[in-house]
Order: sequence, then structure tokens, then C-alpha cells
Amino acid sequence: MSEHPAATPRSRVRVPLRFADGYSVDADLVTFHGLTDGQEHVAVVLGDPGPVPLVRLHSECLTGDVFGSARCDCGPQLREAVERIAERGGVLLYLRQEGRGIGLYNKLDAYALQDQGLDTYAANAALGLPEDARDYTAAAQMLQALGIDALDLLSNNPDKAAQLRDLGIAVHDRVPTGVFTTAHNVRYLRAKVLQTQHTLPLGELAERTAG
Repeated sequence: MSEHPAATPRSRVRVPLRFADGYSVDADLVTFHGLTDGQEHVAVVLGDPGPVPLVRLHSECLTGDVFGSARCDCGPQLREAVERIAERGGVLLYLRQEGRGIGLYNKLDAYALQDQGLDTYAANAALGLPEDARDYTAAAQMLQALGIDALDLLSNNPDKAAQLRDLGIAVHDRVPTGVFTTAHNVRYLRAKVLQTQHTLPLGELAERTAG
């Protein structure tokens, strides 16, 4: 188990969330002192978290979360996660890790390379950047500061579960998210399956890619 310094809650405030499709829910937004990477990550506490809450680690995506970009599935995943977590009780960690940790400008540069035929991972490599630069130490700190040391993880990404386990969080089950395909993101989703073993229906994605 990796050792890391403890973080502590900084503030907690009630915020009514409203989504474009009409869904609404009240959430507690929690900020923290002492996060190892110095970023302003936020925990969104939804419903009544039990001893094994449902948790999602959601990496910030300005283009998808805010502007509704169809080049990824981030916005729909965020919307789905909030409702599913609220129904069961748990936490969504909104992590400031744009572009799998490479930042907004680099992500947009990678988009330009994808327009030339590279997949999302090859584009990062062509820019001299890692395929996935995300480190979830701060996420583990946030969970432990909230008193959470065991959870079910809402994610298609096996690396998130592996990192959390290495950081001392017991991941009981990895619950897959929905599949949100568009004409613009199906190649991106297929690359996630092939390159980083995301839990997505490869056959269905192959059919849509061919179509």
C-alpha cells in the first residue's frame, strides 16, 4: 500500500444541481486542505452514503462537461453518475485532470492530430505526452478525509480501481457506466477498449465504427 499524507475537509456547502434535461438533485460540495497535487478537486456528496458507497472518479472535461462536445462521452457519463450515485448514496469526485491529465491546450492539440487519423492515445504519444497521466493519490486522500475506506467504483476503467487499491482503498466492485456513443466518439471509445481495457462492448463499437 502506498503511503501518502492525510488531507482534511476544508469546507462543505449545499448546492442544488440542475441539468439541461430537467434532472435536479441537491448535493454537498466538499473542498479539502492538504491534497498532494495542489489542485482544487471537489467531492460531490449525493444521497446518504452507506458503509460501502457508490463512488465515481470523474476527470474534468471542459469540452464535454460544459460545452456538450460529442467527441467524448464525459458529459453524459457525468450526468448518469450523479443520478445513479444520488439514488444509492455516495460520492462523485470531480478531479481537475483535463485530458487524462495533460491539460486543456494539449488535449485540443491532440484533437487536431486525431483529425489526421491518430487515435486518442497515439495522438498523446505524438505530442510527447503519456497516454494517461492521471494519478489518483489525491482521490484516495479525499475519500479517506470523508471517512470512506471501502466502496463500489462506478467506472469502466480498470486503472482507477487498481490505483485506489494500491492507495489503501478497498474497491469491492467495479460497476460499469452506460455506453454513450455518437458518430464523433465511437473511435475514441473503441481505442479506450483496445489500449486500456475499458469495460465497453467492443463488438457493438466495432459495428458502429464500420457503419
